[in-house]
Amino acid sequence: MCRSDPRVVYQSTQFNKYYRDYVIKNNATMHLDHKPGEIMEVDWAGQNVCITDTDTGASIKSYVFVAVLPYSGYAYVEAFISQNQESWTTAHVNAYKYFGGVTRILRPDNLKTGVTSVSKSETIINRTYLELAEHYGTAVIPARPRAPRDKATVECSVGIISTWILASLRNVQFLSLHELNEAIAAKLVEFNNKPFQKKEGSRAAAFSEEKIFLLPLPPHPYELATWKIATVQYNYHISTDHHNYSV
Repeated sequence: MCRSDPRVVYQSTQFNKYYRDYVIKNNATMHLDHKPGEIMEVDWAGQNVCITDTDTGASIKSYVFVAVLPYSGYAYVEAFISQNQESWTTAHVNAYKYFGGVTRILRPDNLKTGVTSVSKSETIINRTYLELAEHYGTAVIPARPRAPRDKATVECSVGIISTWILASLRNVQFLSLHELNEAIAAKLVEFNNKPFQKKEGSRAAAFSEEKIFLLPLPPHPYELATWKIATVQYNYHISTDHHNYSV
């Protein structure tokens, strides 16, 4: 039958090669319909907001954490002085509290505070981050390296939030992190209740339908544990944070 067909016929290997070229050339993507309560995407925003030190007058850079539920687009935003493990963990705890529930999947970028290493064969999750996920009963599935479409919702929301919230606060002087986060919280309410441009409703309205699909919060929020390796000295003591403990 192939011989009788005047059209060019490809073998499997050649067909796959031409198909990959076509996908790359045309930027072909598949539309994803997210399930309610399934995923929470998290990342640090690219833009920063500065706080003025009341003692020295110097500007202190703050980093903005963003968590988004792809189904509704409902977001949580909070600023921190650092992007360290403590800030990253606190941000997640506060986000779950804000949403009033937990998604089944947690999708971060490949930050060291979330993912220790990524290879073709395995992904090693940061120990503290894994404990946080186990405490809340969620699974950590990081976005693939150099694959922003894996976190398309949060990437898009970070851009919108940077314009809607951070840009409006750029010329406002803040004297403390608490003052900055109060301003962000007020803008966040406006952002989540802002009507959609291409469909009816808002993120807050869509979230009211999604919230019932979230997993319940545990009885107590996760508490960060700091792990250190200590060497027992000849005097049968270990030293940590300038304190000695007998063992």
